[in-house]
Amino acid sequence: MTAKKGTGLLMVWADVPADKEADFTRWYNEEHLAERLAIPGFLGGARYEAVKGAPKHLACYELESAAVLESAAYKDAQAHPTAWTKRCSPEVIGTTYIRNVYTLIHPRTVTPAVAASPMAPALQMGRMDVPPEIDDEFNDWYNTIYVPNYEKVPGVIRGRRYRAVTGAPTYLTLYEFEHPKVSESAAWATQRDAAPVSARMRSHMRHAPGSPGVYVKTFQL
Repeated sequence: MTAKKGTGLLMVWADVPADKEADFTRWYNEEHLAERLAIPGFLGGARYEAVKGAPKHLACYELESAAVLESAAYKDAQAHPTAWTKRCSPEVIGTTYIRNVYTLIHPRTVTPAVAASPMAPALQMGRMDVPPEIDDEFNDWYNTIYVPNYEKVPGVIRGRRYRAVTGAPTYLTLYEFEHPKVSESAAWATQRDAAPVSARMRSHMRHAPGSPGVYVKTFQL
């Protein structure tokens, strides 16, 4: 079995000027995604576009672990960008550019079934911080109550949580959906406050601008 998911994520969000979007899309689809996926430890990748929240564009890379981004192969690719990358990278043309690296915190291991699973058709993501004095309680609630309850909702493939290794805010919650309307369903709304503690814990969340966001897959090799 070839693994498609590990314990690391590289997430690149961007907004780009309208007059540069066509070239930006061609660069990603025709060159950059394949270039990154050729690096050992990059297990899967796809491009997504926001239907709720922001930034508009997302490149999601599943990594064997966050340490892949310290490898010689990745550092070499970074050090030798192509001419097209120099012209169209979101770091160069993005009006918004966020590059975050994450490591998995829930669940703690990647099962064979998860490792073999493809990139989801849609994602919902929350990027957040919480006050340090409630950090332990917050993580316990999220891992044992909040994510498991939402995983009961029809259309939810799974939920995973990550801590930022590079970038901010600290936490990323990533739900994989069968379609982008899952979190608009009555079943999702029912689970939102299924546990009495949930409203209090949510009040401590400090979301990044544009979060939570819902994204649909637009391209995958």
